[in-house]
Amino acid sequence: MFEELKTHFGKLVSLTPEEFAYVSSHFTSRKFRKHQFLVQQGSPVSHDFFVVKGLLKSSFVNEQGKDHILQLAMEDWWISDYQAYFNQTDATLDITCVEDVEVLCLSLANREKLCRELHQIEHFFRKKSNAGYVALQRRILSFMNQSASERYHELLQMYPSLAQRLPKTLLASYLGVSRETLSRLSA
Repeated sequence: MFEELKTHFGKLVSLTPEEFAYVSSHFTSRKFRKHQFLVQQGSPVSHDFFVVKGLLKSSFVNEQGKDHILQLAMEDWWISDYQAYFNQTDATLDITCVEDVEVLCLSLANREKLCRELHQIEHFFRKKSNAGYVALQRRILSFMNQSASERYHELLQMYPSLAQRLPKTLLASYLGVSRETLSRLSA
């Protein structure tokens, strides 16, 4: 399970085997079954999750009961309720397993410790945060400037395997369209 994390870190920083052993000692591994919660609205958020295997969704259910998907995460991606994680407050989002999942969990205390002690880890998380900001901005702008069809085709182009793994109802929710509209778009 830690081999995937080593490869992931290696894309942005160089760590000696000893440094990686030290870094990986700050993570815990967990397995979850399909439909289980990693994070639930109203509960404390103690970890950031690196996805080793599986597919997750981060969502918010509004007062009318409509599920709004903010983020999806598959292998080699990170996911958490970052507002709650960094501010150490209760979750405003649910994070649930779309498939059976294996994750590596990093507490905020361990993340801060690693960033203080190893410049490469601080650099790694800064780069990951920057990429996350860019992705979030792109997603928001796509809702403001693109049609449902354009959003759907962009998702297919950028993440073809993700679109195939995601049930149609969740794909529709992620794109901000009805299931019927998605059927028309994919026809």
